[in-house]
Amino acid sequence: MSIIILGIESSCDDTSASIIKDGIVLSNIIASQAVHEAYGGVVPELASRAHQQNIVPVVDQAIKKAGIKKEDINAVGFTRGPGLLGSLMVGTSFAKGFALANNIPLIEVNHLQAHILANFIQEPDKEFHHPDFPFLALLVSGGNSQIIIVKDYLDMEVIGQTIDDAAGEAFDKCAKVMGLPYPGGPIVDKYAKEGNPDAFTFNKPRIQGLDYSFSGLKTSFLYFLRDRMKENPNFINENMKDLCASLQKTIVDILMKKLEKASKETGLKQIAIAGGVSANSGLQQALRDRTKKYNWDVFIPNLGFSLDNAGMVAVTAYRKYLKDMFIGQDAVPYARMTFEDVE
Repeated sequence: MSIIILGIESSCDDTSASIIKDGIVLSNIIASQAVHEAYGGVVPELASRAHQQNIVPVVDQAIKKAGIKKEDINAVGFTRGPGLLGSLMVGTSFAKGFALANNIPLIEVNHLQAHILANFIQEPDKEFHHPDFPFLALLVSGGNSQIIIVKDYLDMEVIGQTIDDAAGEAFDKCAKVMGLPYPGGPIVDKYAKEGNPDAFTFNKPRIQGLDYSFSGLKTSFLYFLRDRMKENPNFINENMKDLCASLQKTIVDILMKKLEKASKETGLKQIAIAGGVSANSGLQQALRDRTKKYNWDVFIPNLGFSLDNAGMVAVTAYRKYLKDMFIGQDAVPYARMTFEDVE
């Protein structure tokens, strides 16, 4: 008998629903929120209101595109955290209501764990290259930068993480300083492709072990621009492409240095990336460059599954369904959540 899971993702500003059947994603619908662009970042109150408007039509589209009926669904997986609490409450409440109305079980999903399991997503009539256990995962997003040993689908150990800001946050905030719209990361990536990555040099942190830090880079970047603009008020506009290329190279170098160290210390050469920043072309190229240098086997999710989406939630819920890992109707979302917080 087939296992059909409805996945729901609402941790930030994307409302998403996905249907997965026996581990294969049949639909993955995402509704983004353009309202935040005018504010230079996600406004939590506006995000939760938009989720309330989007959740029903998004789920309806996911079910129709999958070619199933709601009565065919065996369980509902939902993002319990981490994320914006108001946004998470919308997804959690809908999932609980849907499960109760259809008398099916609930499955909580950790948003970070789901990002990593995006590397195991399968689609109909497509061939995918998946990592074997154990492997190293570099999880990079607007709120997280972590190096993780993935021992099994539901067994992960964080061995390095940011002590302050995340890589995605560094991209967005430095982009904002240059006057670029939100989200800045993809725009920096676009300009970087046409710029000189060695045009400018920015400070890199000296953090022991496998942890990251990006707050110093942001400060260095801000002071650099301030000093140059005193000499030339048009410095940013005249050097935008080189600034973006140099910034991207610096952030990628910081990420790669610790990842190389982690690979050497653990002996693991299968490397997967996950999270929104994994869509960055500079990061992807840096990983590919190391396949020959270090004999790495690299795994990069398809773009549609790199950003926040319900497909990754559904595939995680599917793995938990196979182990009868359900949760009751008293479940509440958590803004902060580690890998250890999910049962």
